[in-house]
Amino acid sequence: MTALGPVCVPVGHRGDPYACRENTLASVRSAVRAGACAVEIDVRLTRDGVPVLLHDATLKRLWGHDRPLAALTADELRRLTDGGVPTLRSALAAVDSTRLLIDLPDASAVPAAVAEVRESGAADRVYYCGEPAALHAVRRADPAAEIALTWTTLAPPRPTLLAALRPRWLNHRFGLVSPELVERNHADGLLVSVWTPDTRRSMSRLLRAGVDSITTNRVGTLCALLSRR
Repeated sequence: MTALGPVCVPVGHRGDPYACRENTLASVRSAVRAGACAVEIDVRLTRDGVPVLLHDATLKRLWGHDRPLAALTADELRRLTDGGVPTLRSALAAVDSTRLLIDLPDASAVPAAVAEVRESGAADRVYYCGEPAALHAVRRADPAAEIALTWTTLAPPRPTLLAALRPRWLNHRFGLVSPELVERNHADGLLVSVWTPDTRRSMSRLLRAGVDSITTNRVGTLCALLSRR
C-alpha cells in the first residue's frame, strides 16, 4: 500500500463487532458493507493446525465453552460452535476484493497462516500486525509480506528491529498518537495506523493528526466521518 496523504483507511476491528459477533464471517461481511477498506481479524491454530479466527486462547468469552482452542481439532471446534468460528480460508474467500489485516496473538500460528494466504492467492491483499516475535516469524515465512508493527510506547522502535522487520506501518495504540508522532513516523518513511478509537471525538482528533489508517469497532461511524471530509 502506498502513502496515502490526507486519505485515511477505515479498518473494521474483528469485523463489525457491535453489529455481529466478532471474528465471524457475518462480522467481516458487515464491516465491508459499512465501508471498511480492510478488516482486521485474529488468527490462531486448532490442535490439528488449522488457522481459524479467534482472538482469545479459549472459547469462553465468545462461545460459552471454557475450552482452550489449542486443545480442540477443527472438527471439534465446528461442533462446539455450530460452525461459528470460521477458518482463515473461508474468511479469505468471503472478502475476495477487500484487504485483511491478520493479527497474530500467537507466533506459532504464523507458518500455517502465511501458507494459507499464499495457497489462497491472497498475498497481495493481506497484511500482518502483531508483536515483534510474531512478525519476525512472518518475515521469515514471507520476505515480501506487508507488516504493521504493533507499538505500545512513545519510545521509537530500535533501528535494528526496523531493519529486521521492514514494516510498512507502525500500528499505535490510539491514545499515544499526536501530530508530532505522526510527523516523525512519516519522516522515517512509515505509515501510521492506530487502534481502536470508538468515539467520533477520538476519530476526529486522529484524522486531524494525519494518521493513515484507523482500526475501530465502529467502522460505520468512521466511514460517515470520512465521507464528510
